Amino acid sequence: MAKLKPPKKVLDSFTVKGTHKVVRVGDCVLMRPQDTDKPPYVARVEKIEVDVRNNVKVRVRWYYRPEESLGGRRQFHGAKELFLSDHYDIQSADTVEGKCTVHTFKNYTKLESVGSDDYFCRFEYKAATGGFTPDRVAV
Repeated sequence: MAKLKPPKKVLDSFTVKGTHKVVRVGDCVLMRPQDTDKPPYVARVEKIEVDVRNNVKVRVRWYYRPEESLGGRRQFHGAKELFLSDHYDIQSADTVEGKCTVHTFKNYTKLESVGSDDYFCRFEYKAATGGFTPDRVAV
């Protein structure tokens, strides 16, 4: 008889290691890259689970920077622009460095001051094909 995997427990939130910042489903987070010369990755938390060994895992939906996309960075891309991708992944919660905010472009332009953890998104990106939704915007 096959061994069944023990069920994972779904959590509402977790605290970023070494901080008092609480991350919940739907929050955007900065994730530590393996290459420390690179900026942190940005992702949206879709689900939080803990396994039988008490390891907290997060299911994330990645944001891509323009230079990480198939077409590369273009002149009209903003310095803090990100694309919400259809690329999902499961990562250890230990790789989360902190929280950030990904605004709509309209809300981003209304910010009185842009902080280091403020970004904006106006496209969704299909990682496998390099396609965008919408396929054009006014610039």
